[in-house]
Amino acid sequence: QVQLVESGGGLVQAGGSLRLSCAASGIRFSIHTMGWYRQTPGKQRELVGQISSGGINYADSVKGRFTISRDNAEKTVFLQMSSLKPEDTAVYYCYVGAWGGSYWGQGTQVTVSS
Repeated sequence: QVQLVESGGGLVQAGGSLRLSCAASGIRFSIHTMGWYRQTPGKQRELVGQISSGGINYADSVKGRFTISRDNAEKTVFLQMSSLKPEDTAVYYCYVGAWGGSYWGQGTQVTVSS
């Protein structure tokens, strides 16, 4: 059974930092992409950042503030978020792309107060 377990969300003041983690288990096929998306009510889910063999991509809105990293051995992806802004408030979803399919985490709430 595939599981993506996210942790690290919460409430933080503007200018603060949070670190999200997502540990994948039960995926039989090789993982090629791991990343994070976010979604706010009434809006489409948007890419925050992703890491693959082709490199790392970030949304323009988080460049210079967020850093994505990956531990291949542990099948874990991290998102270090710094200089957080109220507009970063959203539910953050972990994404894993494997050669046999793609998977989503359950989401973790990040709330940035002004």
